[in-house]
Order: sequence, then structure tokens, then C-alpha cells
Amino acid sequence: MPEDVIQNLKTVAQTIFDKKGINILALDVRGISSLTDYILIAEGNVDRHVVAIAKEIIETRKKEGERPVQVEGLDTGDWIVIDYLDYMIHLFMPGLRDKYRIEELFQEGKIIDLDIKVESH
Repeated sequence: MPEDVIQNLKTVAQTIFDKKGINILALDVRGISSLTDYILIAEGNVDRHVVAIAKEIIETRKKEGERPVQVEGLDTGDWIVIDYLDYMIHLFMPGLRDKYRIEELFQEGKIIDLDIKVESH
């Protein structure tokens, strides 16, 4: 099961990267968080960009048969949370991530290698 979730995280991270999202970080928070096992955090440039990234993630995961349990923030785009139970995705506009510092809440979490493919053009 964790291997499947890790693969899903890698797919989501690649989707974020392909949509020009930045500062992508995934943490294994099993035993630290009672809400989820993994957290993926990333940023977009402006609110529309963050919303576009979130919609692309939701659509991509839906094609793989996975639907979010909850989505918050799509109306504002400054901080969007997409909850898939085993993992949660937090998408921020720059500045808000620094303000809320979610990484610090889970600093005992293990960083996951997302193996993002960067193609040169």
C-alpha cells in the first residue's frame, strides 16, 4: 500500500512540475499526523496558477480512478488543500507558505524522493 501511495505522490509531483509549480516537497508523516500519512506541499505563481494546478491534479487523479475526499480553497486559490485520505496536497501562493510554515509542523517527517523528470527542450 505505501508503494502505491508513494507512486501517486510522484505522479502528482510530476503534474505540479509540468504545470510550472515550484518548491515541491513531500513528507512521510506516518506516526506524526493523525490526519494523513503523507503531505505534499508546492507553490504556484498567482492564485489562478494555483487553481489551475489543483484542477489538473484532480482531473489526472480522477482518470486513475482516485477522487479526493475533500477539496478546500478552490474558490480563492491562495491555499488549496486536496485530501485523498492517505495523502494530502497543500498548494500555496508564494508568501502564504512562508506564513503558515506547514513544513515546521512536520519537521520530524521524512522527505520523499519524488523522482521528477525534467526534460530539456
